[in-house]
Amino acid sequence: MARLLLKLQRYFRRKPVRFFSFIILYLTAGSLVFLHSGFAGETAEASKGPAAGETANGPDAQNLGLIGRVFKETQRPPRRYSPPWLKPASLDAPERGRGGDYANRWNRALKGRNTKDLEESRAKYIGCYTDDTQKRALRGASFFDYRKMTVFRCQDNCAERGYMYAGLEFGAECYCGHKIQAPNASESDCNMECKGEKTNTCGGANRLSIYRLELSQESARRYGSAIFKGCFRKPENVSFALPVHAVILNMSVDKCVDFCTEKEYSLAVLAGQSCRCGFPTPLFSLHEREDEELCLQRCAGEEFEGCGTADYFVVYQTQAQDNRCMDRRFLPTRSKQLIALASFPGAGNTWARHLIELATGFYTGSYYFDGSLYNKGFKGERDHWRSGRTICIKTHESGQKEIEAFDSSILMIRNPYKALMAEFNRKYGGHIGFASQAHWKGKEWPEFVKNYAPWWASHTLDWLKYGKNVHVVHFEDLKKALFNQLKGMVTFLGLEVSEDRLLCVEGQKDGNFKRSGLRKLEYDPYTPEMKNLINGFIKTVDAALKERRLPRVPEDYRPR
Repeated sequence: MARLLLKLQRYFRRKPVRFFSFIILYLTAGSLVFLHSGFAGETAEASKGPAAGETANGPDAQNLGLIGRVFKETQRPPRRYSPPWLKPASLDAPERGRGGDYANRWNRALKGRNTKDLEESRAKYIGCYTDDTQKRALRGASFFDYRKMTVFRCQDNCAERGYMYAGLEFGAECYCGHKIQAPNASESDCNMECKGEKTNTCGGANRLSIYRLELSQESARRYGSAIFKGCFRKPENVSFALPVHAVILNMSVDKCVDFCTEKEYSLAVLAGQSCRCGFPTPLFSLHEREDEELCLQRCAGEEFEGCGTADYFVVYQTQAQDNRCMDRRFLPTRSKQLIALASFPGAGNTWARHLIELATGFYTGSYYFDGSLYNKGFKGERDHWRSGRTICIKTHESGQKEIEAFDSSILMIRNPYKALMAEFNRKYGGHIGFASQAHWKGKEWPEFVKNYAPWWASHTLDWLKYGKNVHVVHFEDLKKALFNQLKGMVTFLGLEVSEDRLLCVEGQKDGNFKRSGLRKLEYDPYTPEMKNLINGFIKTVDAALKERRLPRVPEDYRPR
């Protein structure tokens, strides 16, 4: 026996490849035996047939073999969710519309889905339509995702905003609207796969795959998503400030909101029996609110809502998108000046970039590259930061060499208590996600505060020391007085201010990277020791700002 083992040892020492081959064959044989036993067991169960009162496709049926069951699960589409007012589209007999054979278009748009998918569908595909970048076919809200766009995601976002139509273009762009303002195109023009769903079509180049959303509750579309803006005095030139006008019998808030939304205006203005529509302009900026008691006259068709008077208007913001500030492009000529948009992480840099792009019409750049930001429409993210094609460059750097590379800078400062929590959520939950309770209550949070709190102070102090021509913007001031703060930022960037554009920004200020707030901590994560540490840093930063005669730390978080 010993001689046999010695011979085997010498054999495999000389032929290691054969040794590994035997191991692979052994493992393969074991796997086949396991699969065979599982398949045989399932087949035996299947031979019994369904129990009395059940069908082979019933919910308790167990007649699939192991291999068949695995195959079925890999082919199962992801579970879908939708707003409660969406109802499944009915799949009646084929109908014909402006685009030709409805059934053919429906089948083309839903290729790759099984019967169950069709039954759960939340919208009806109505055809391929032309689109013009200067005059959109769907003129409501829009958003882009060049990595994960799907048909359902676009439908869901448009439905949540109360729109009747959802359209997908170029594989990654989603547009919403209440009416289609463009002609049909050939179905062959809508030939681009969705970036996040290869089995579905998401339009083409300047072509929209459009769906009609089935809204089961009209009130959700007409009123539920409108935002109350307040009571305002009648503008001097009301016909020019609010160009669309209608007298509505039994006036109610939802009737006026519905009327203006259908007309694609972002403001619905109630003045007694009159309904006016328009956009915020210098003539009607919504910056000077009146006492709401001046607008308390009840609506004729709605007992508990105010409809304003002939002199004092009740204003709601509809879900129609104001497109006056949506166009963005790179600088027409390369800039020789590099302007930084500097901030500590979590201080609102991404939000500030969103506002600057809307206010100026030019893309912002970045010292880094973040694919998720690029996929959400920040096209300057992919440019090298020295390209000169962007209006300013995001950076979190705080070293002397890195700071002195810029000719001037906008320095964003935020309450460190809020900034630290925002960055902690981003680090462990993504741009709009949240850190788990395990992270908050584990060792990660104390360690994070210990390392990052000093950086919050040193970041600001370094930019004040080494930065050239520094323009300080406090995050809290930007939230409270967005128009004036953003106006100052645009002027600092060397551009002419467009008040219409800034008023447009006020209505679309949130952007795509706003946390929902649904998972706010129910307790204060800061210990007394942490607070003492952070308060000391706040006092140091405030003293440095005061010394340089720059806007000081806001009162609401300045230590007493």
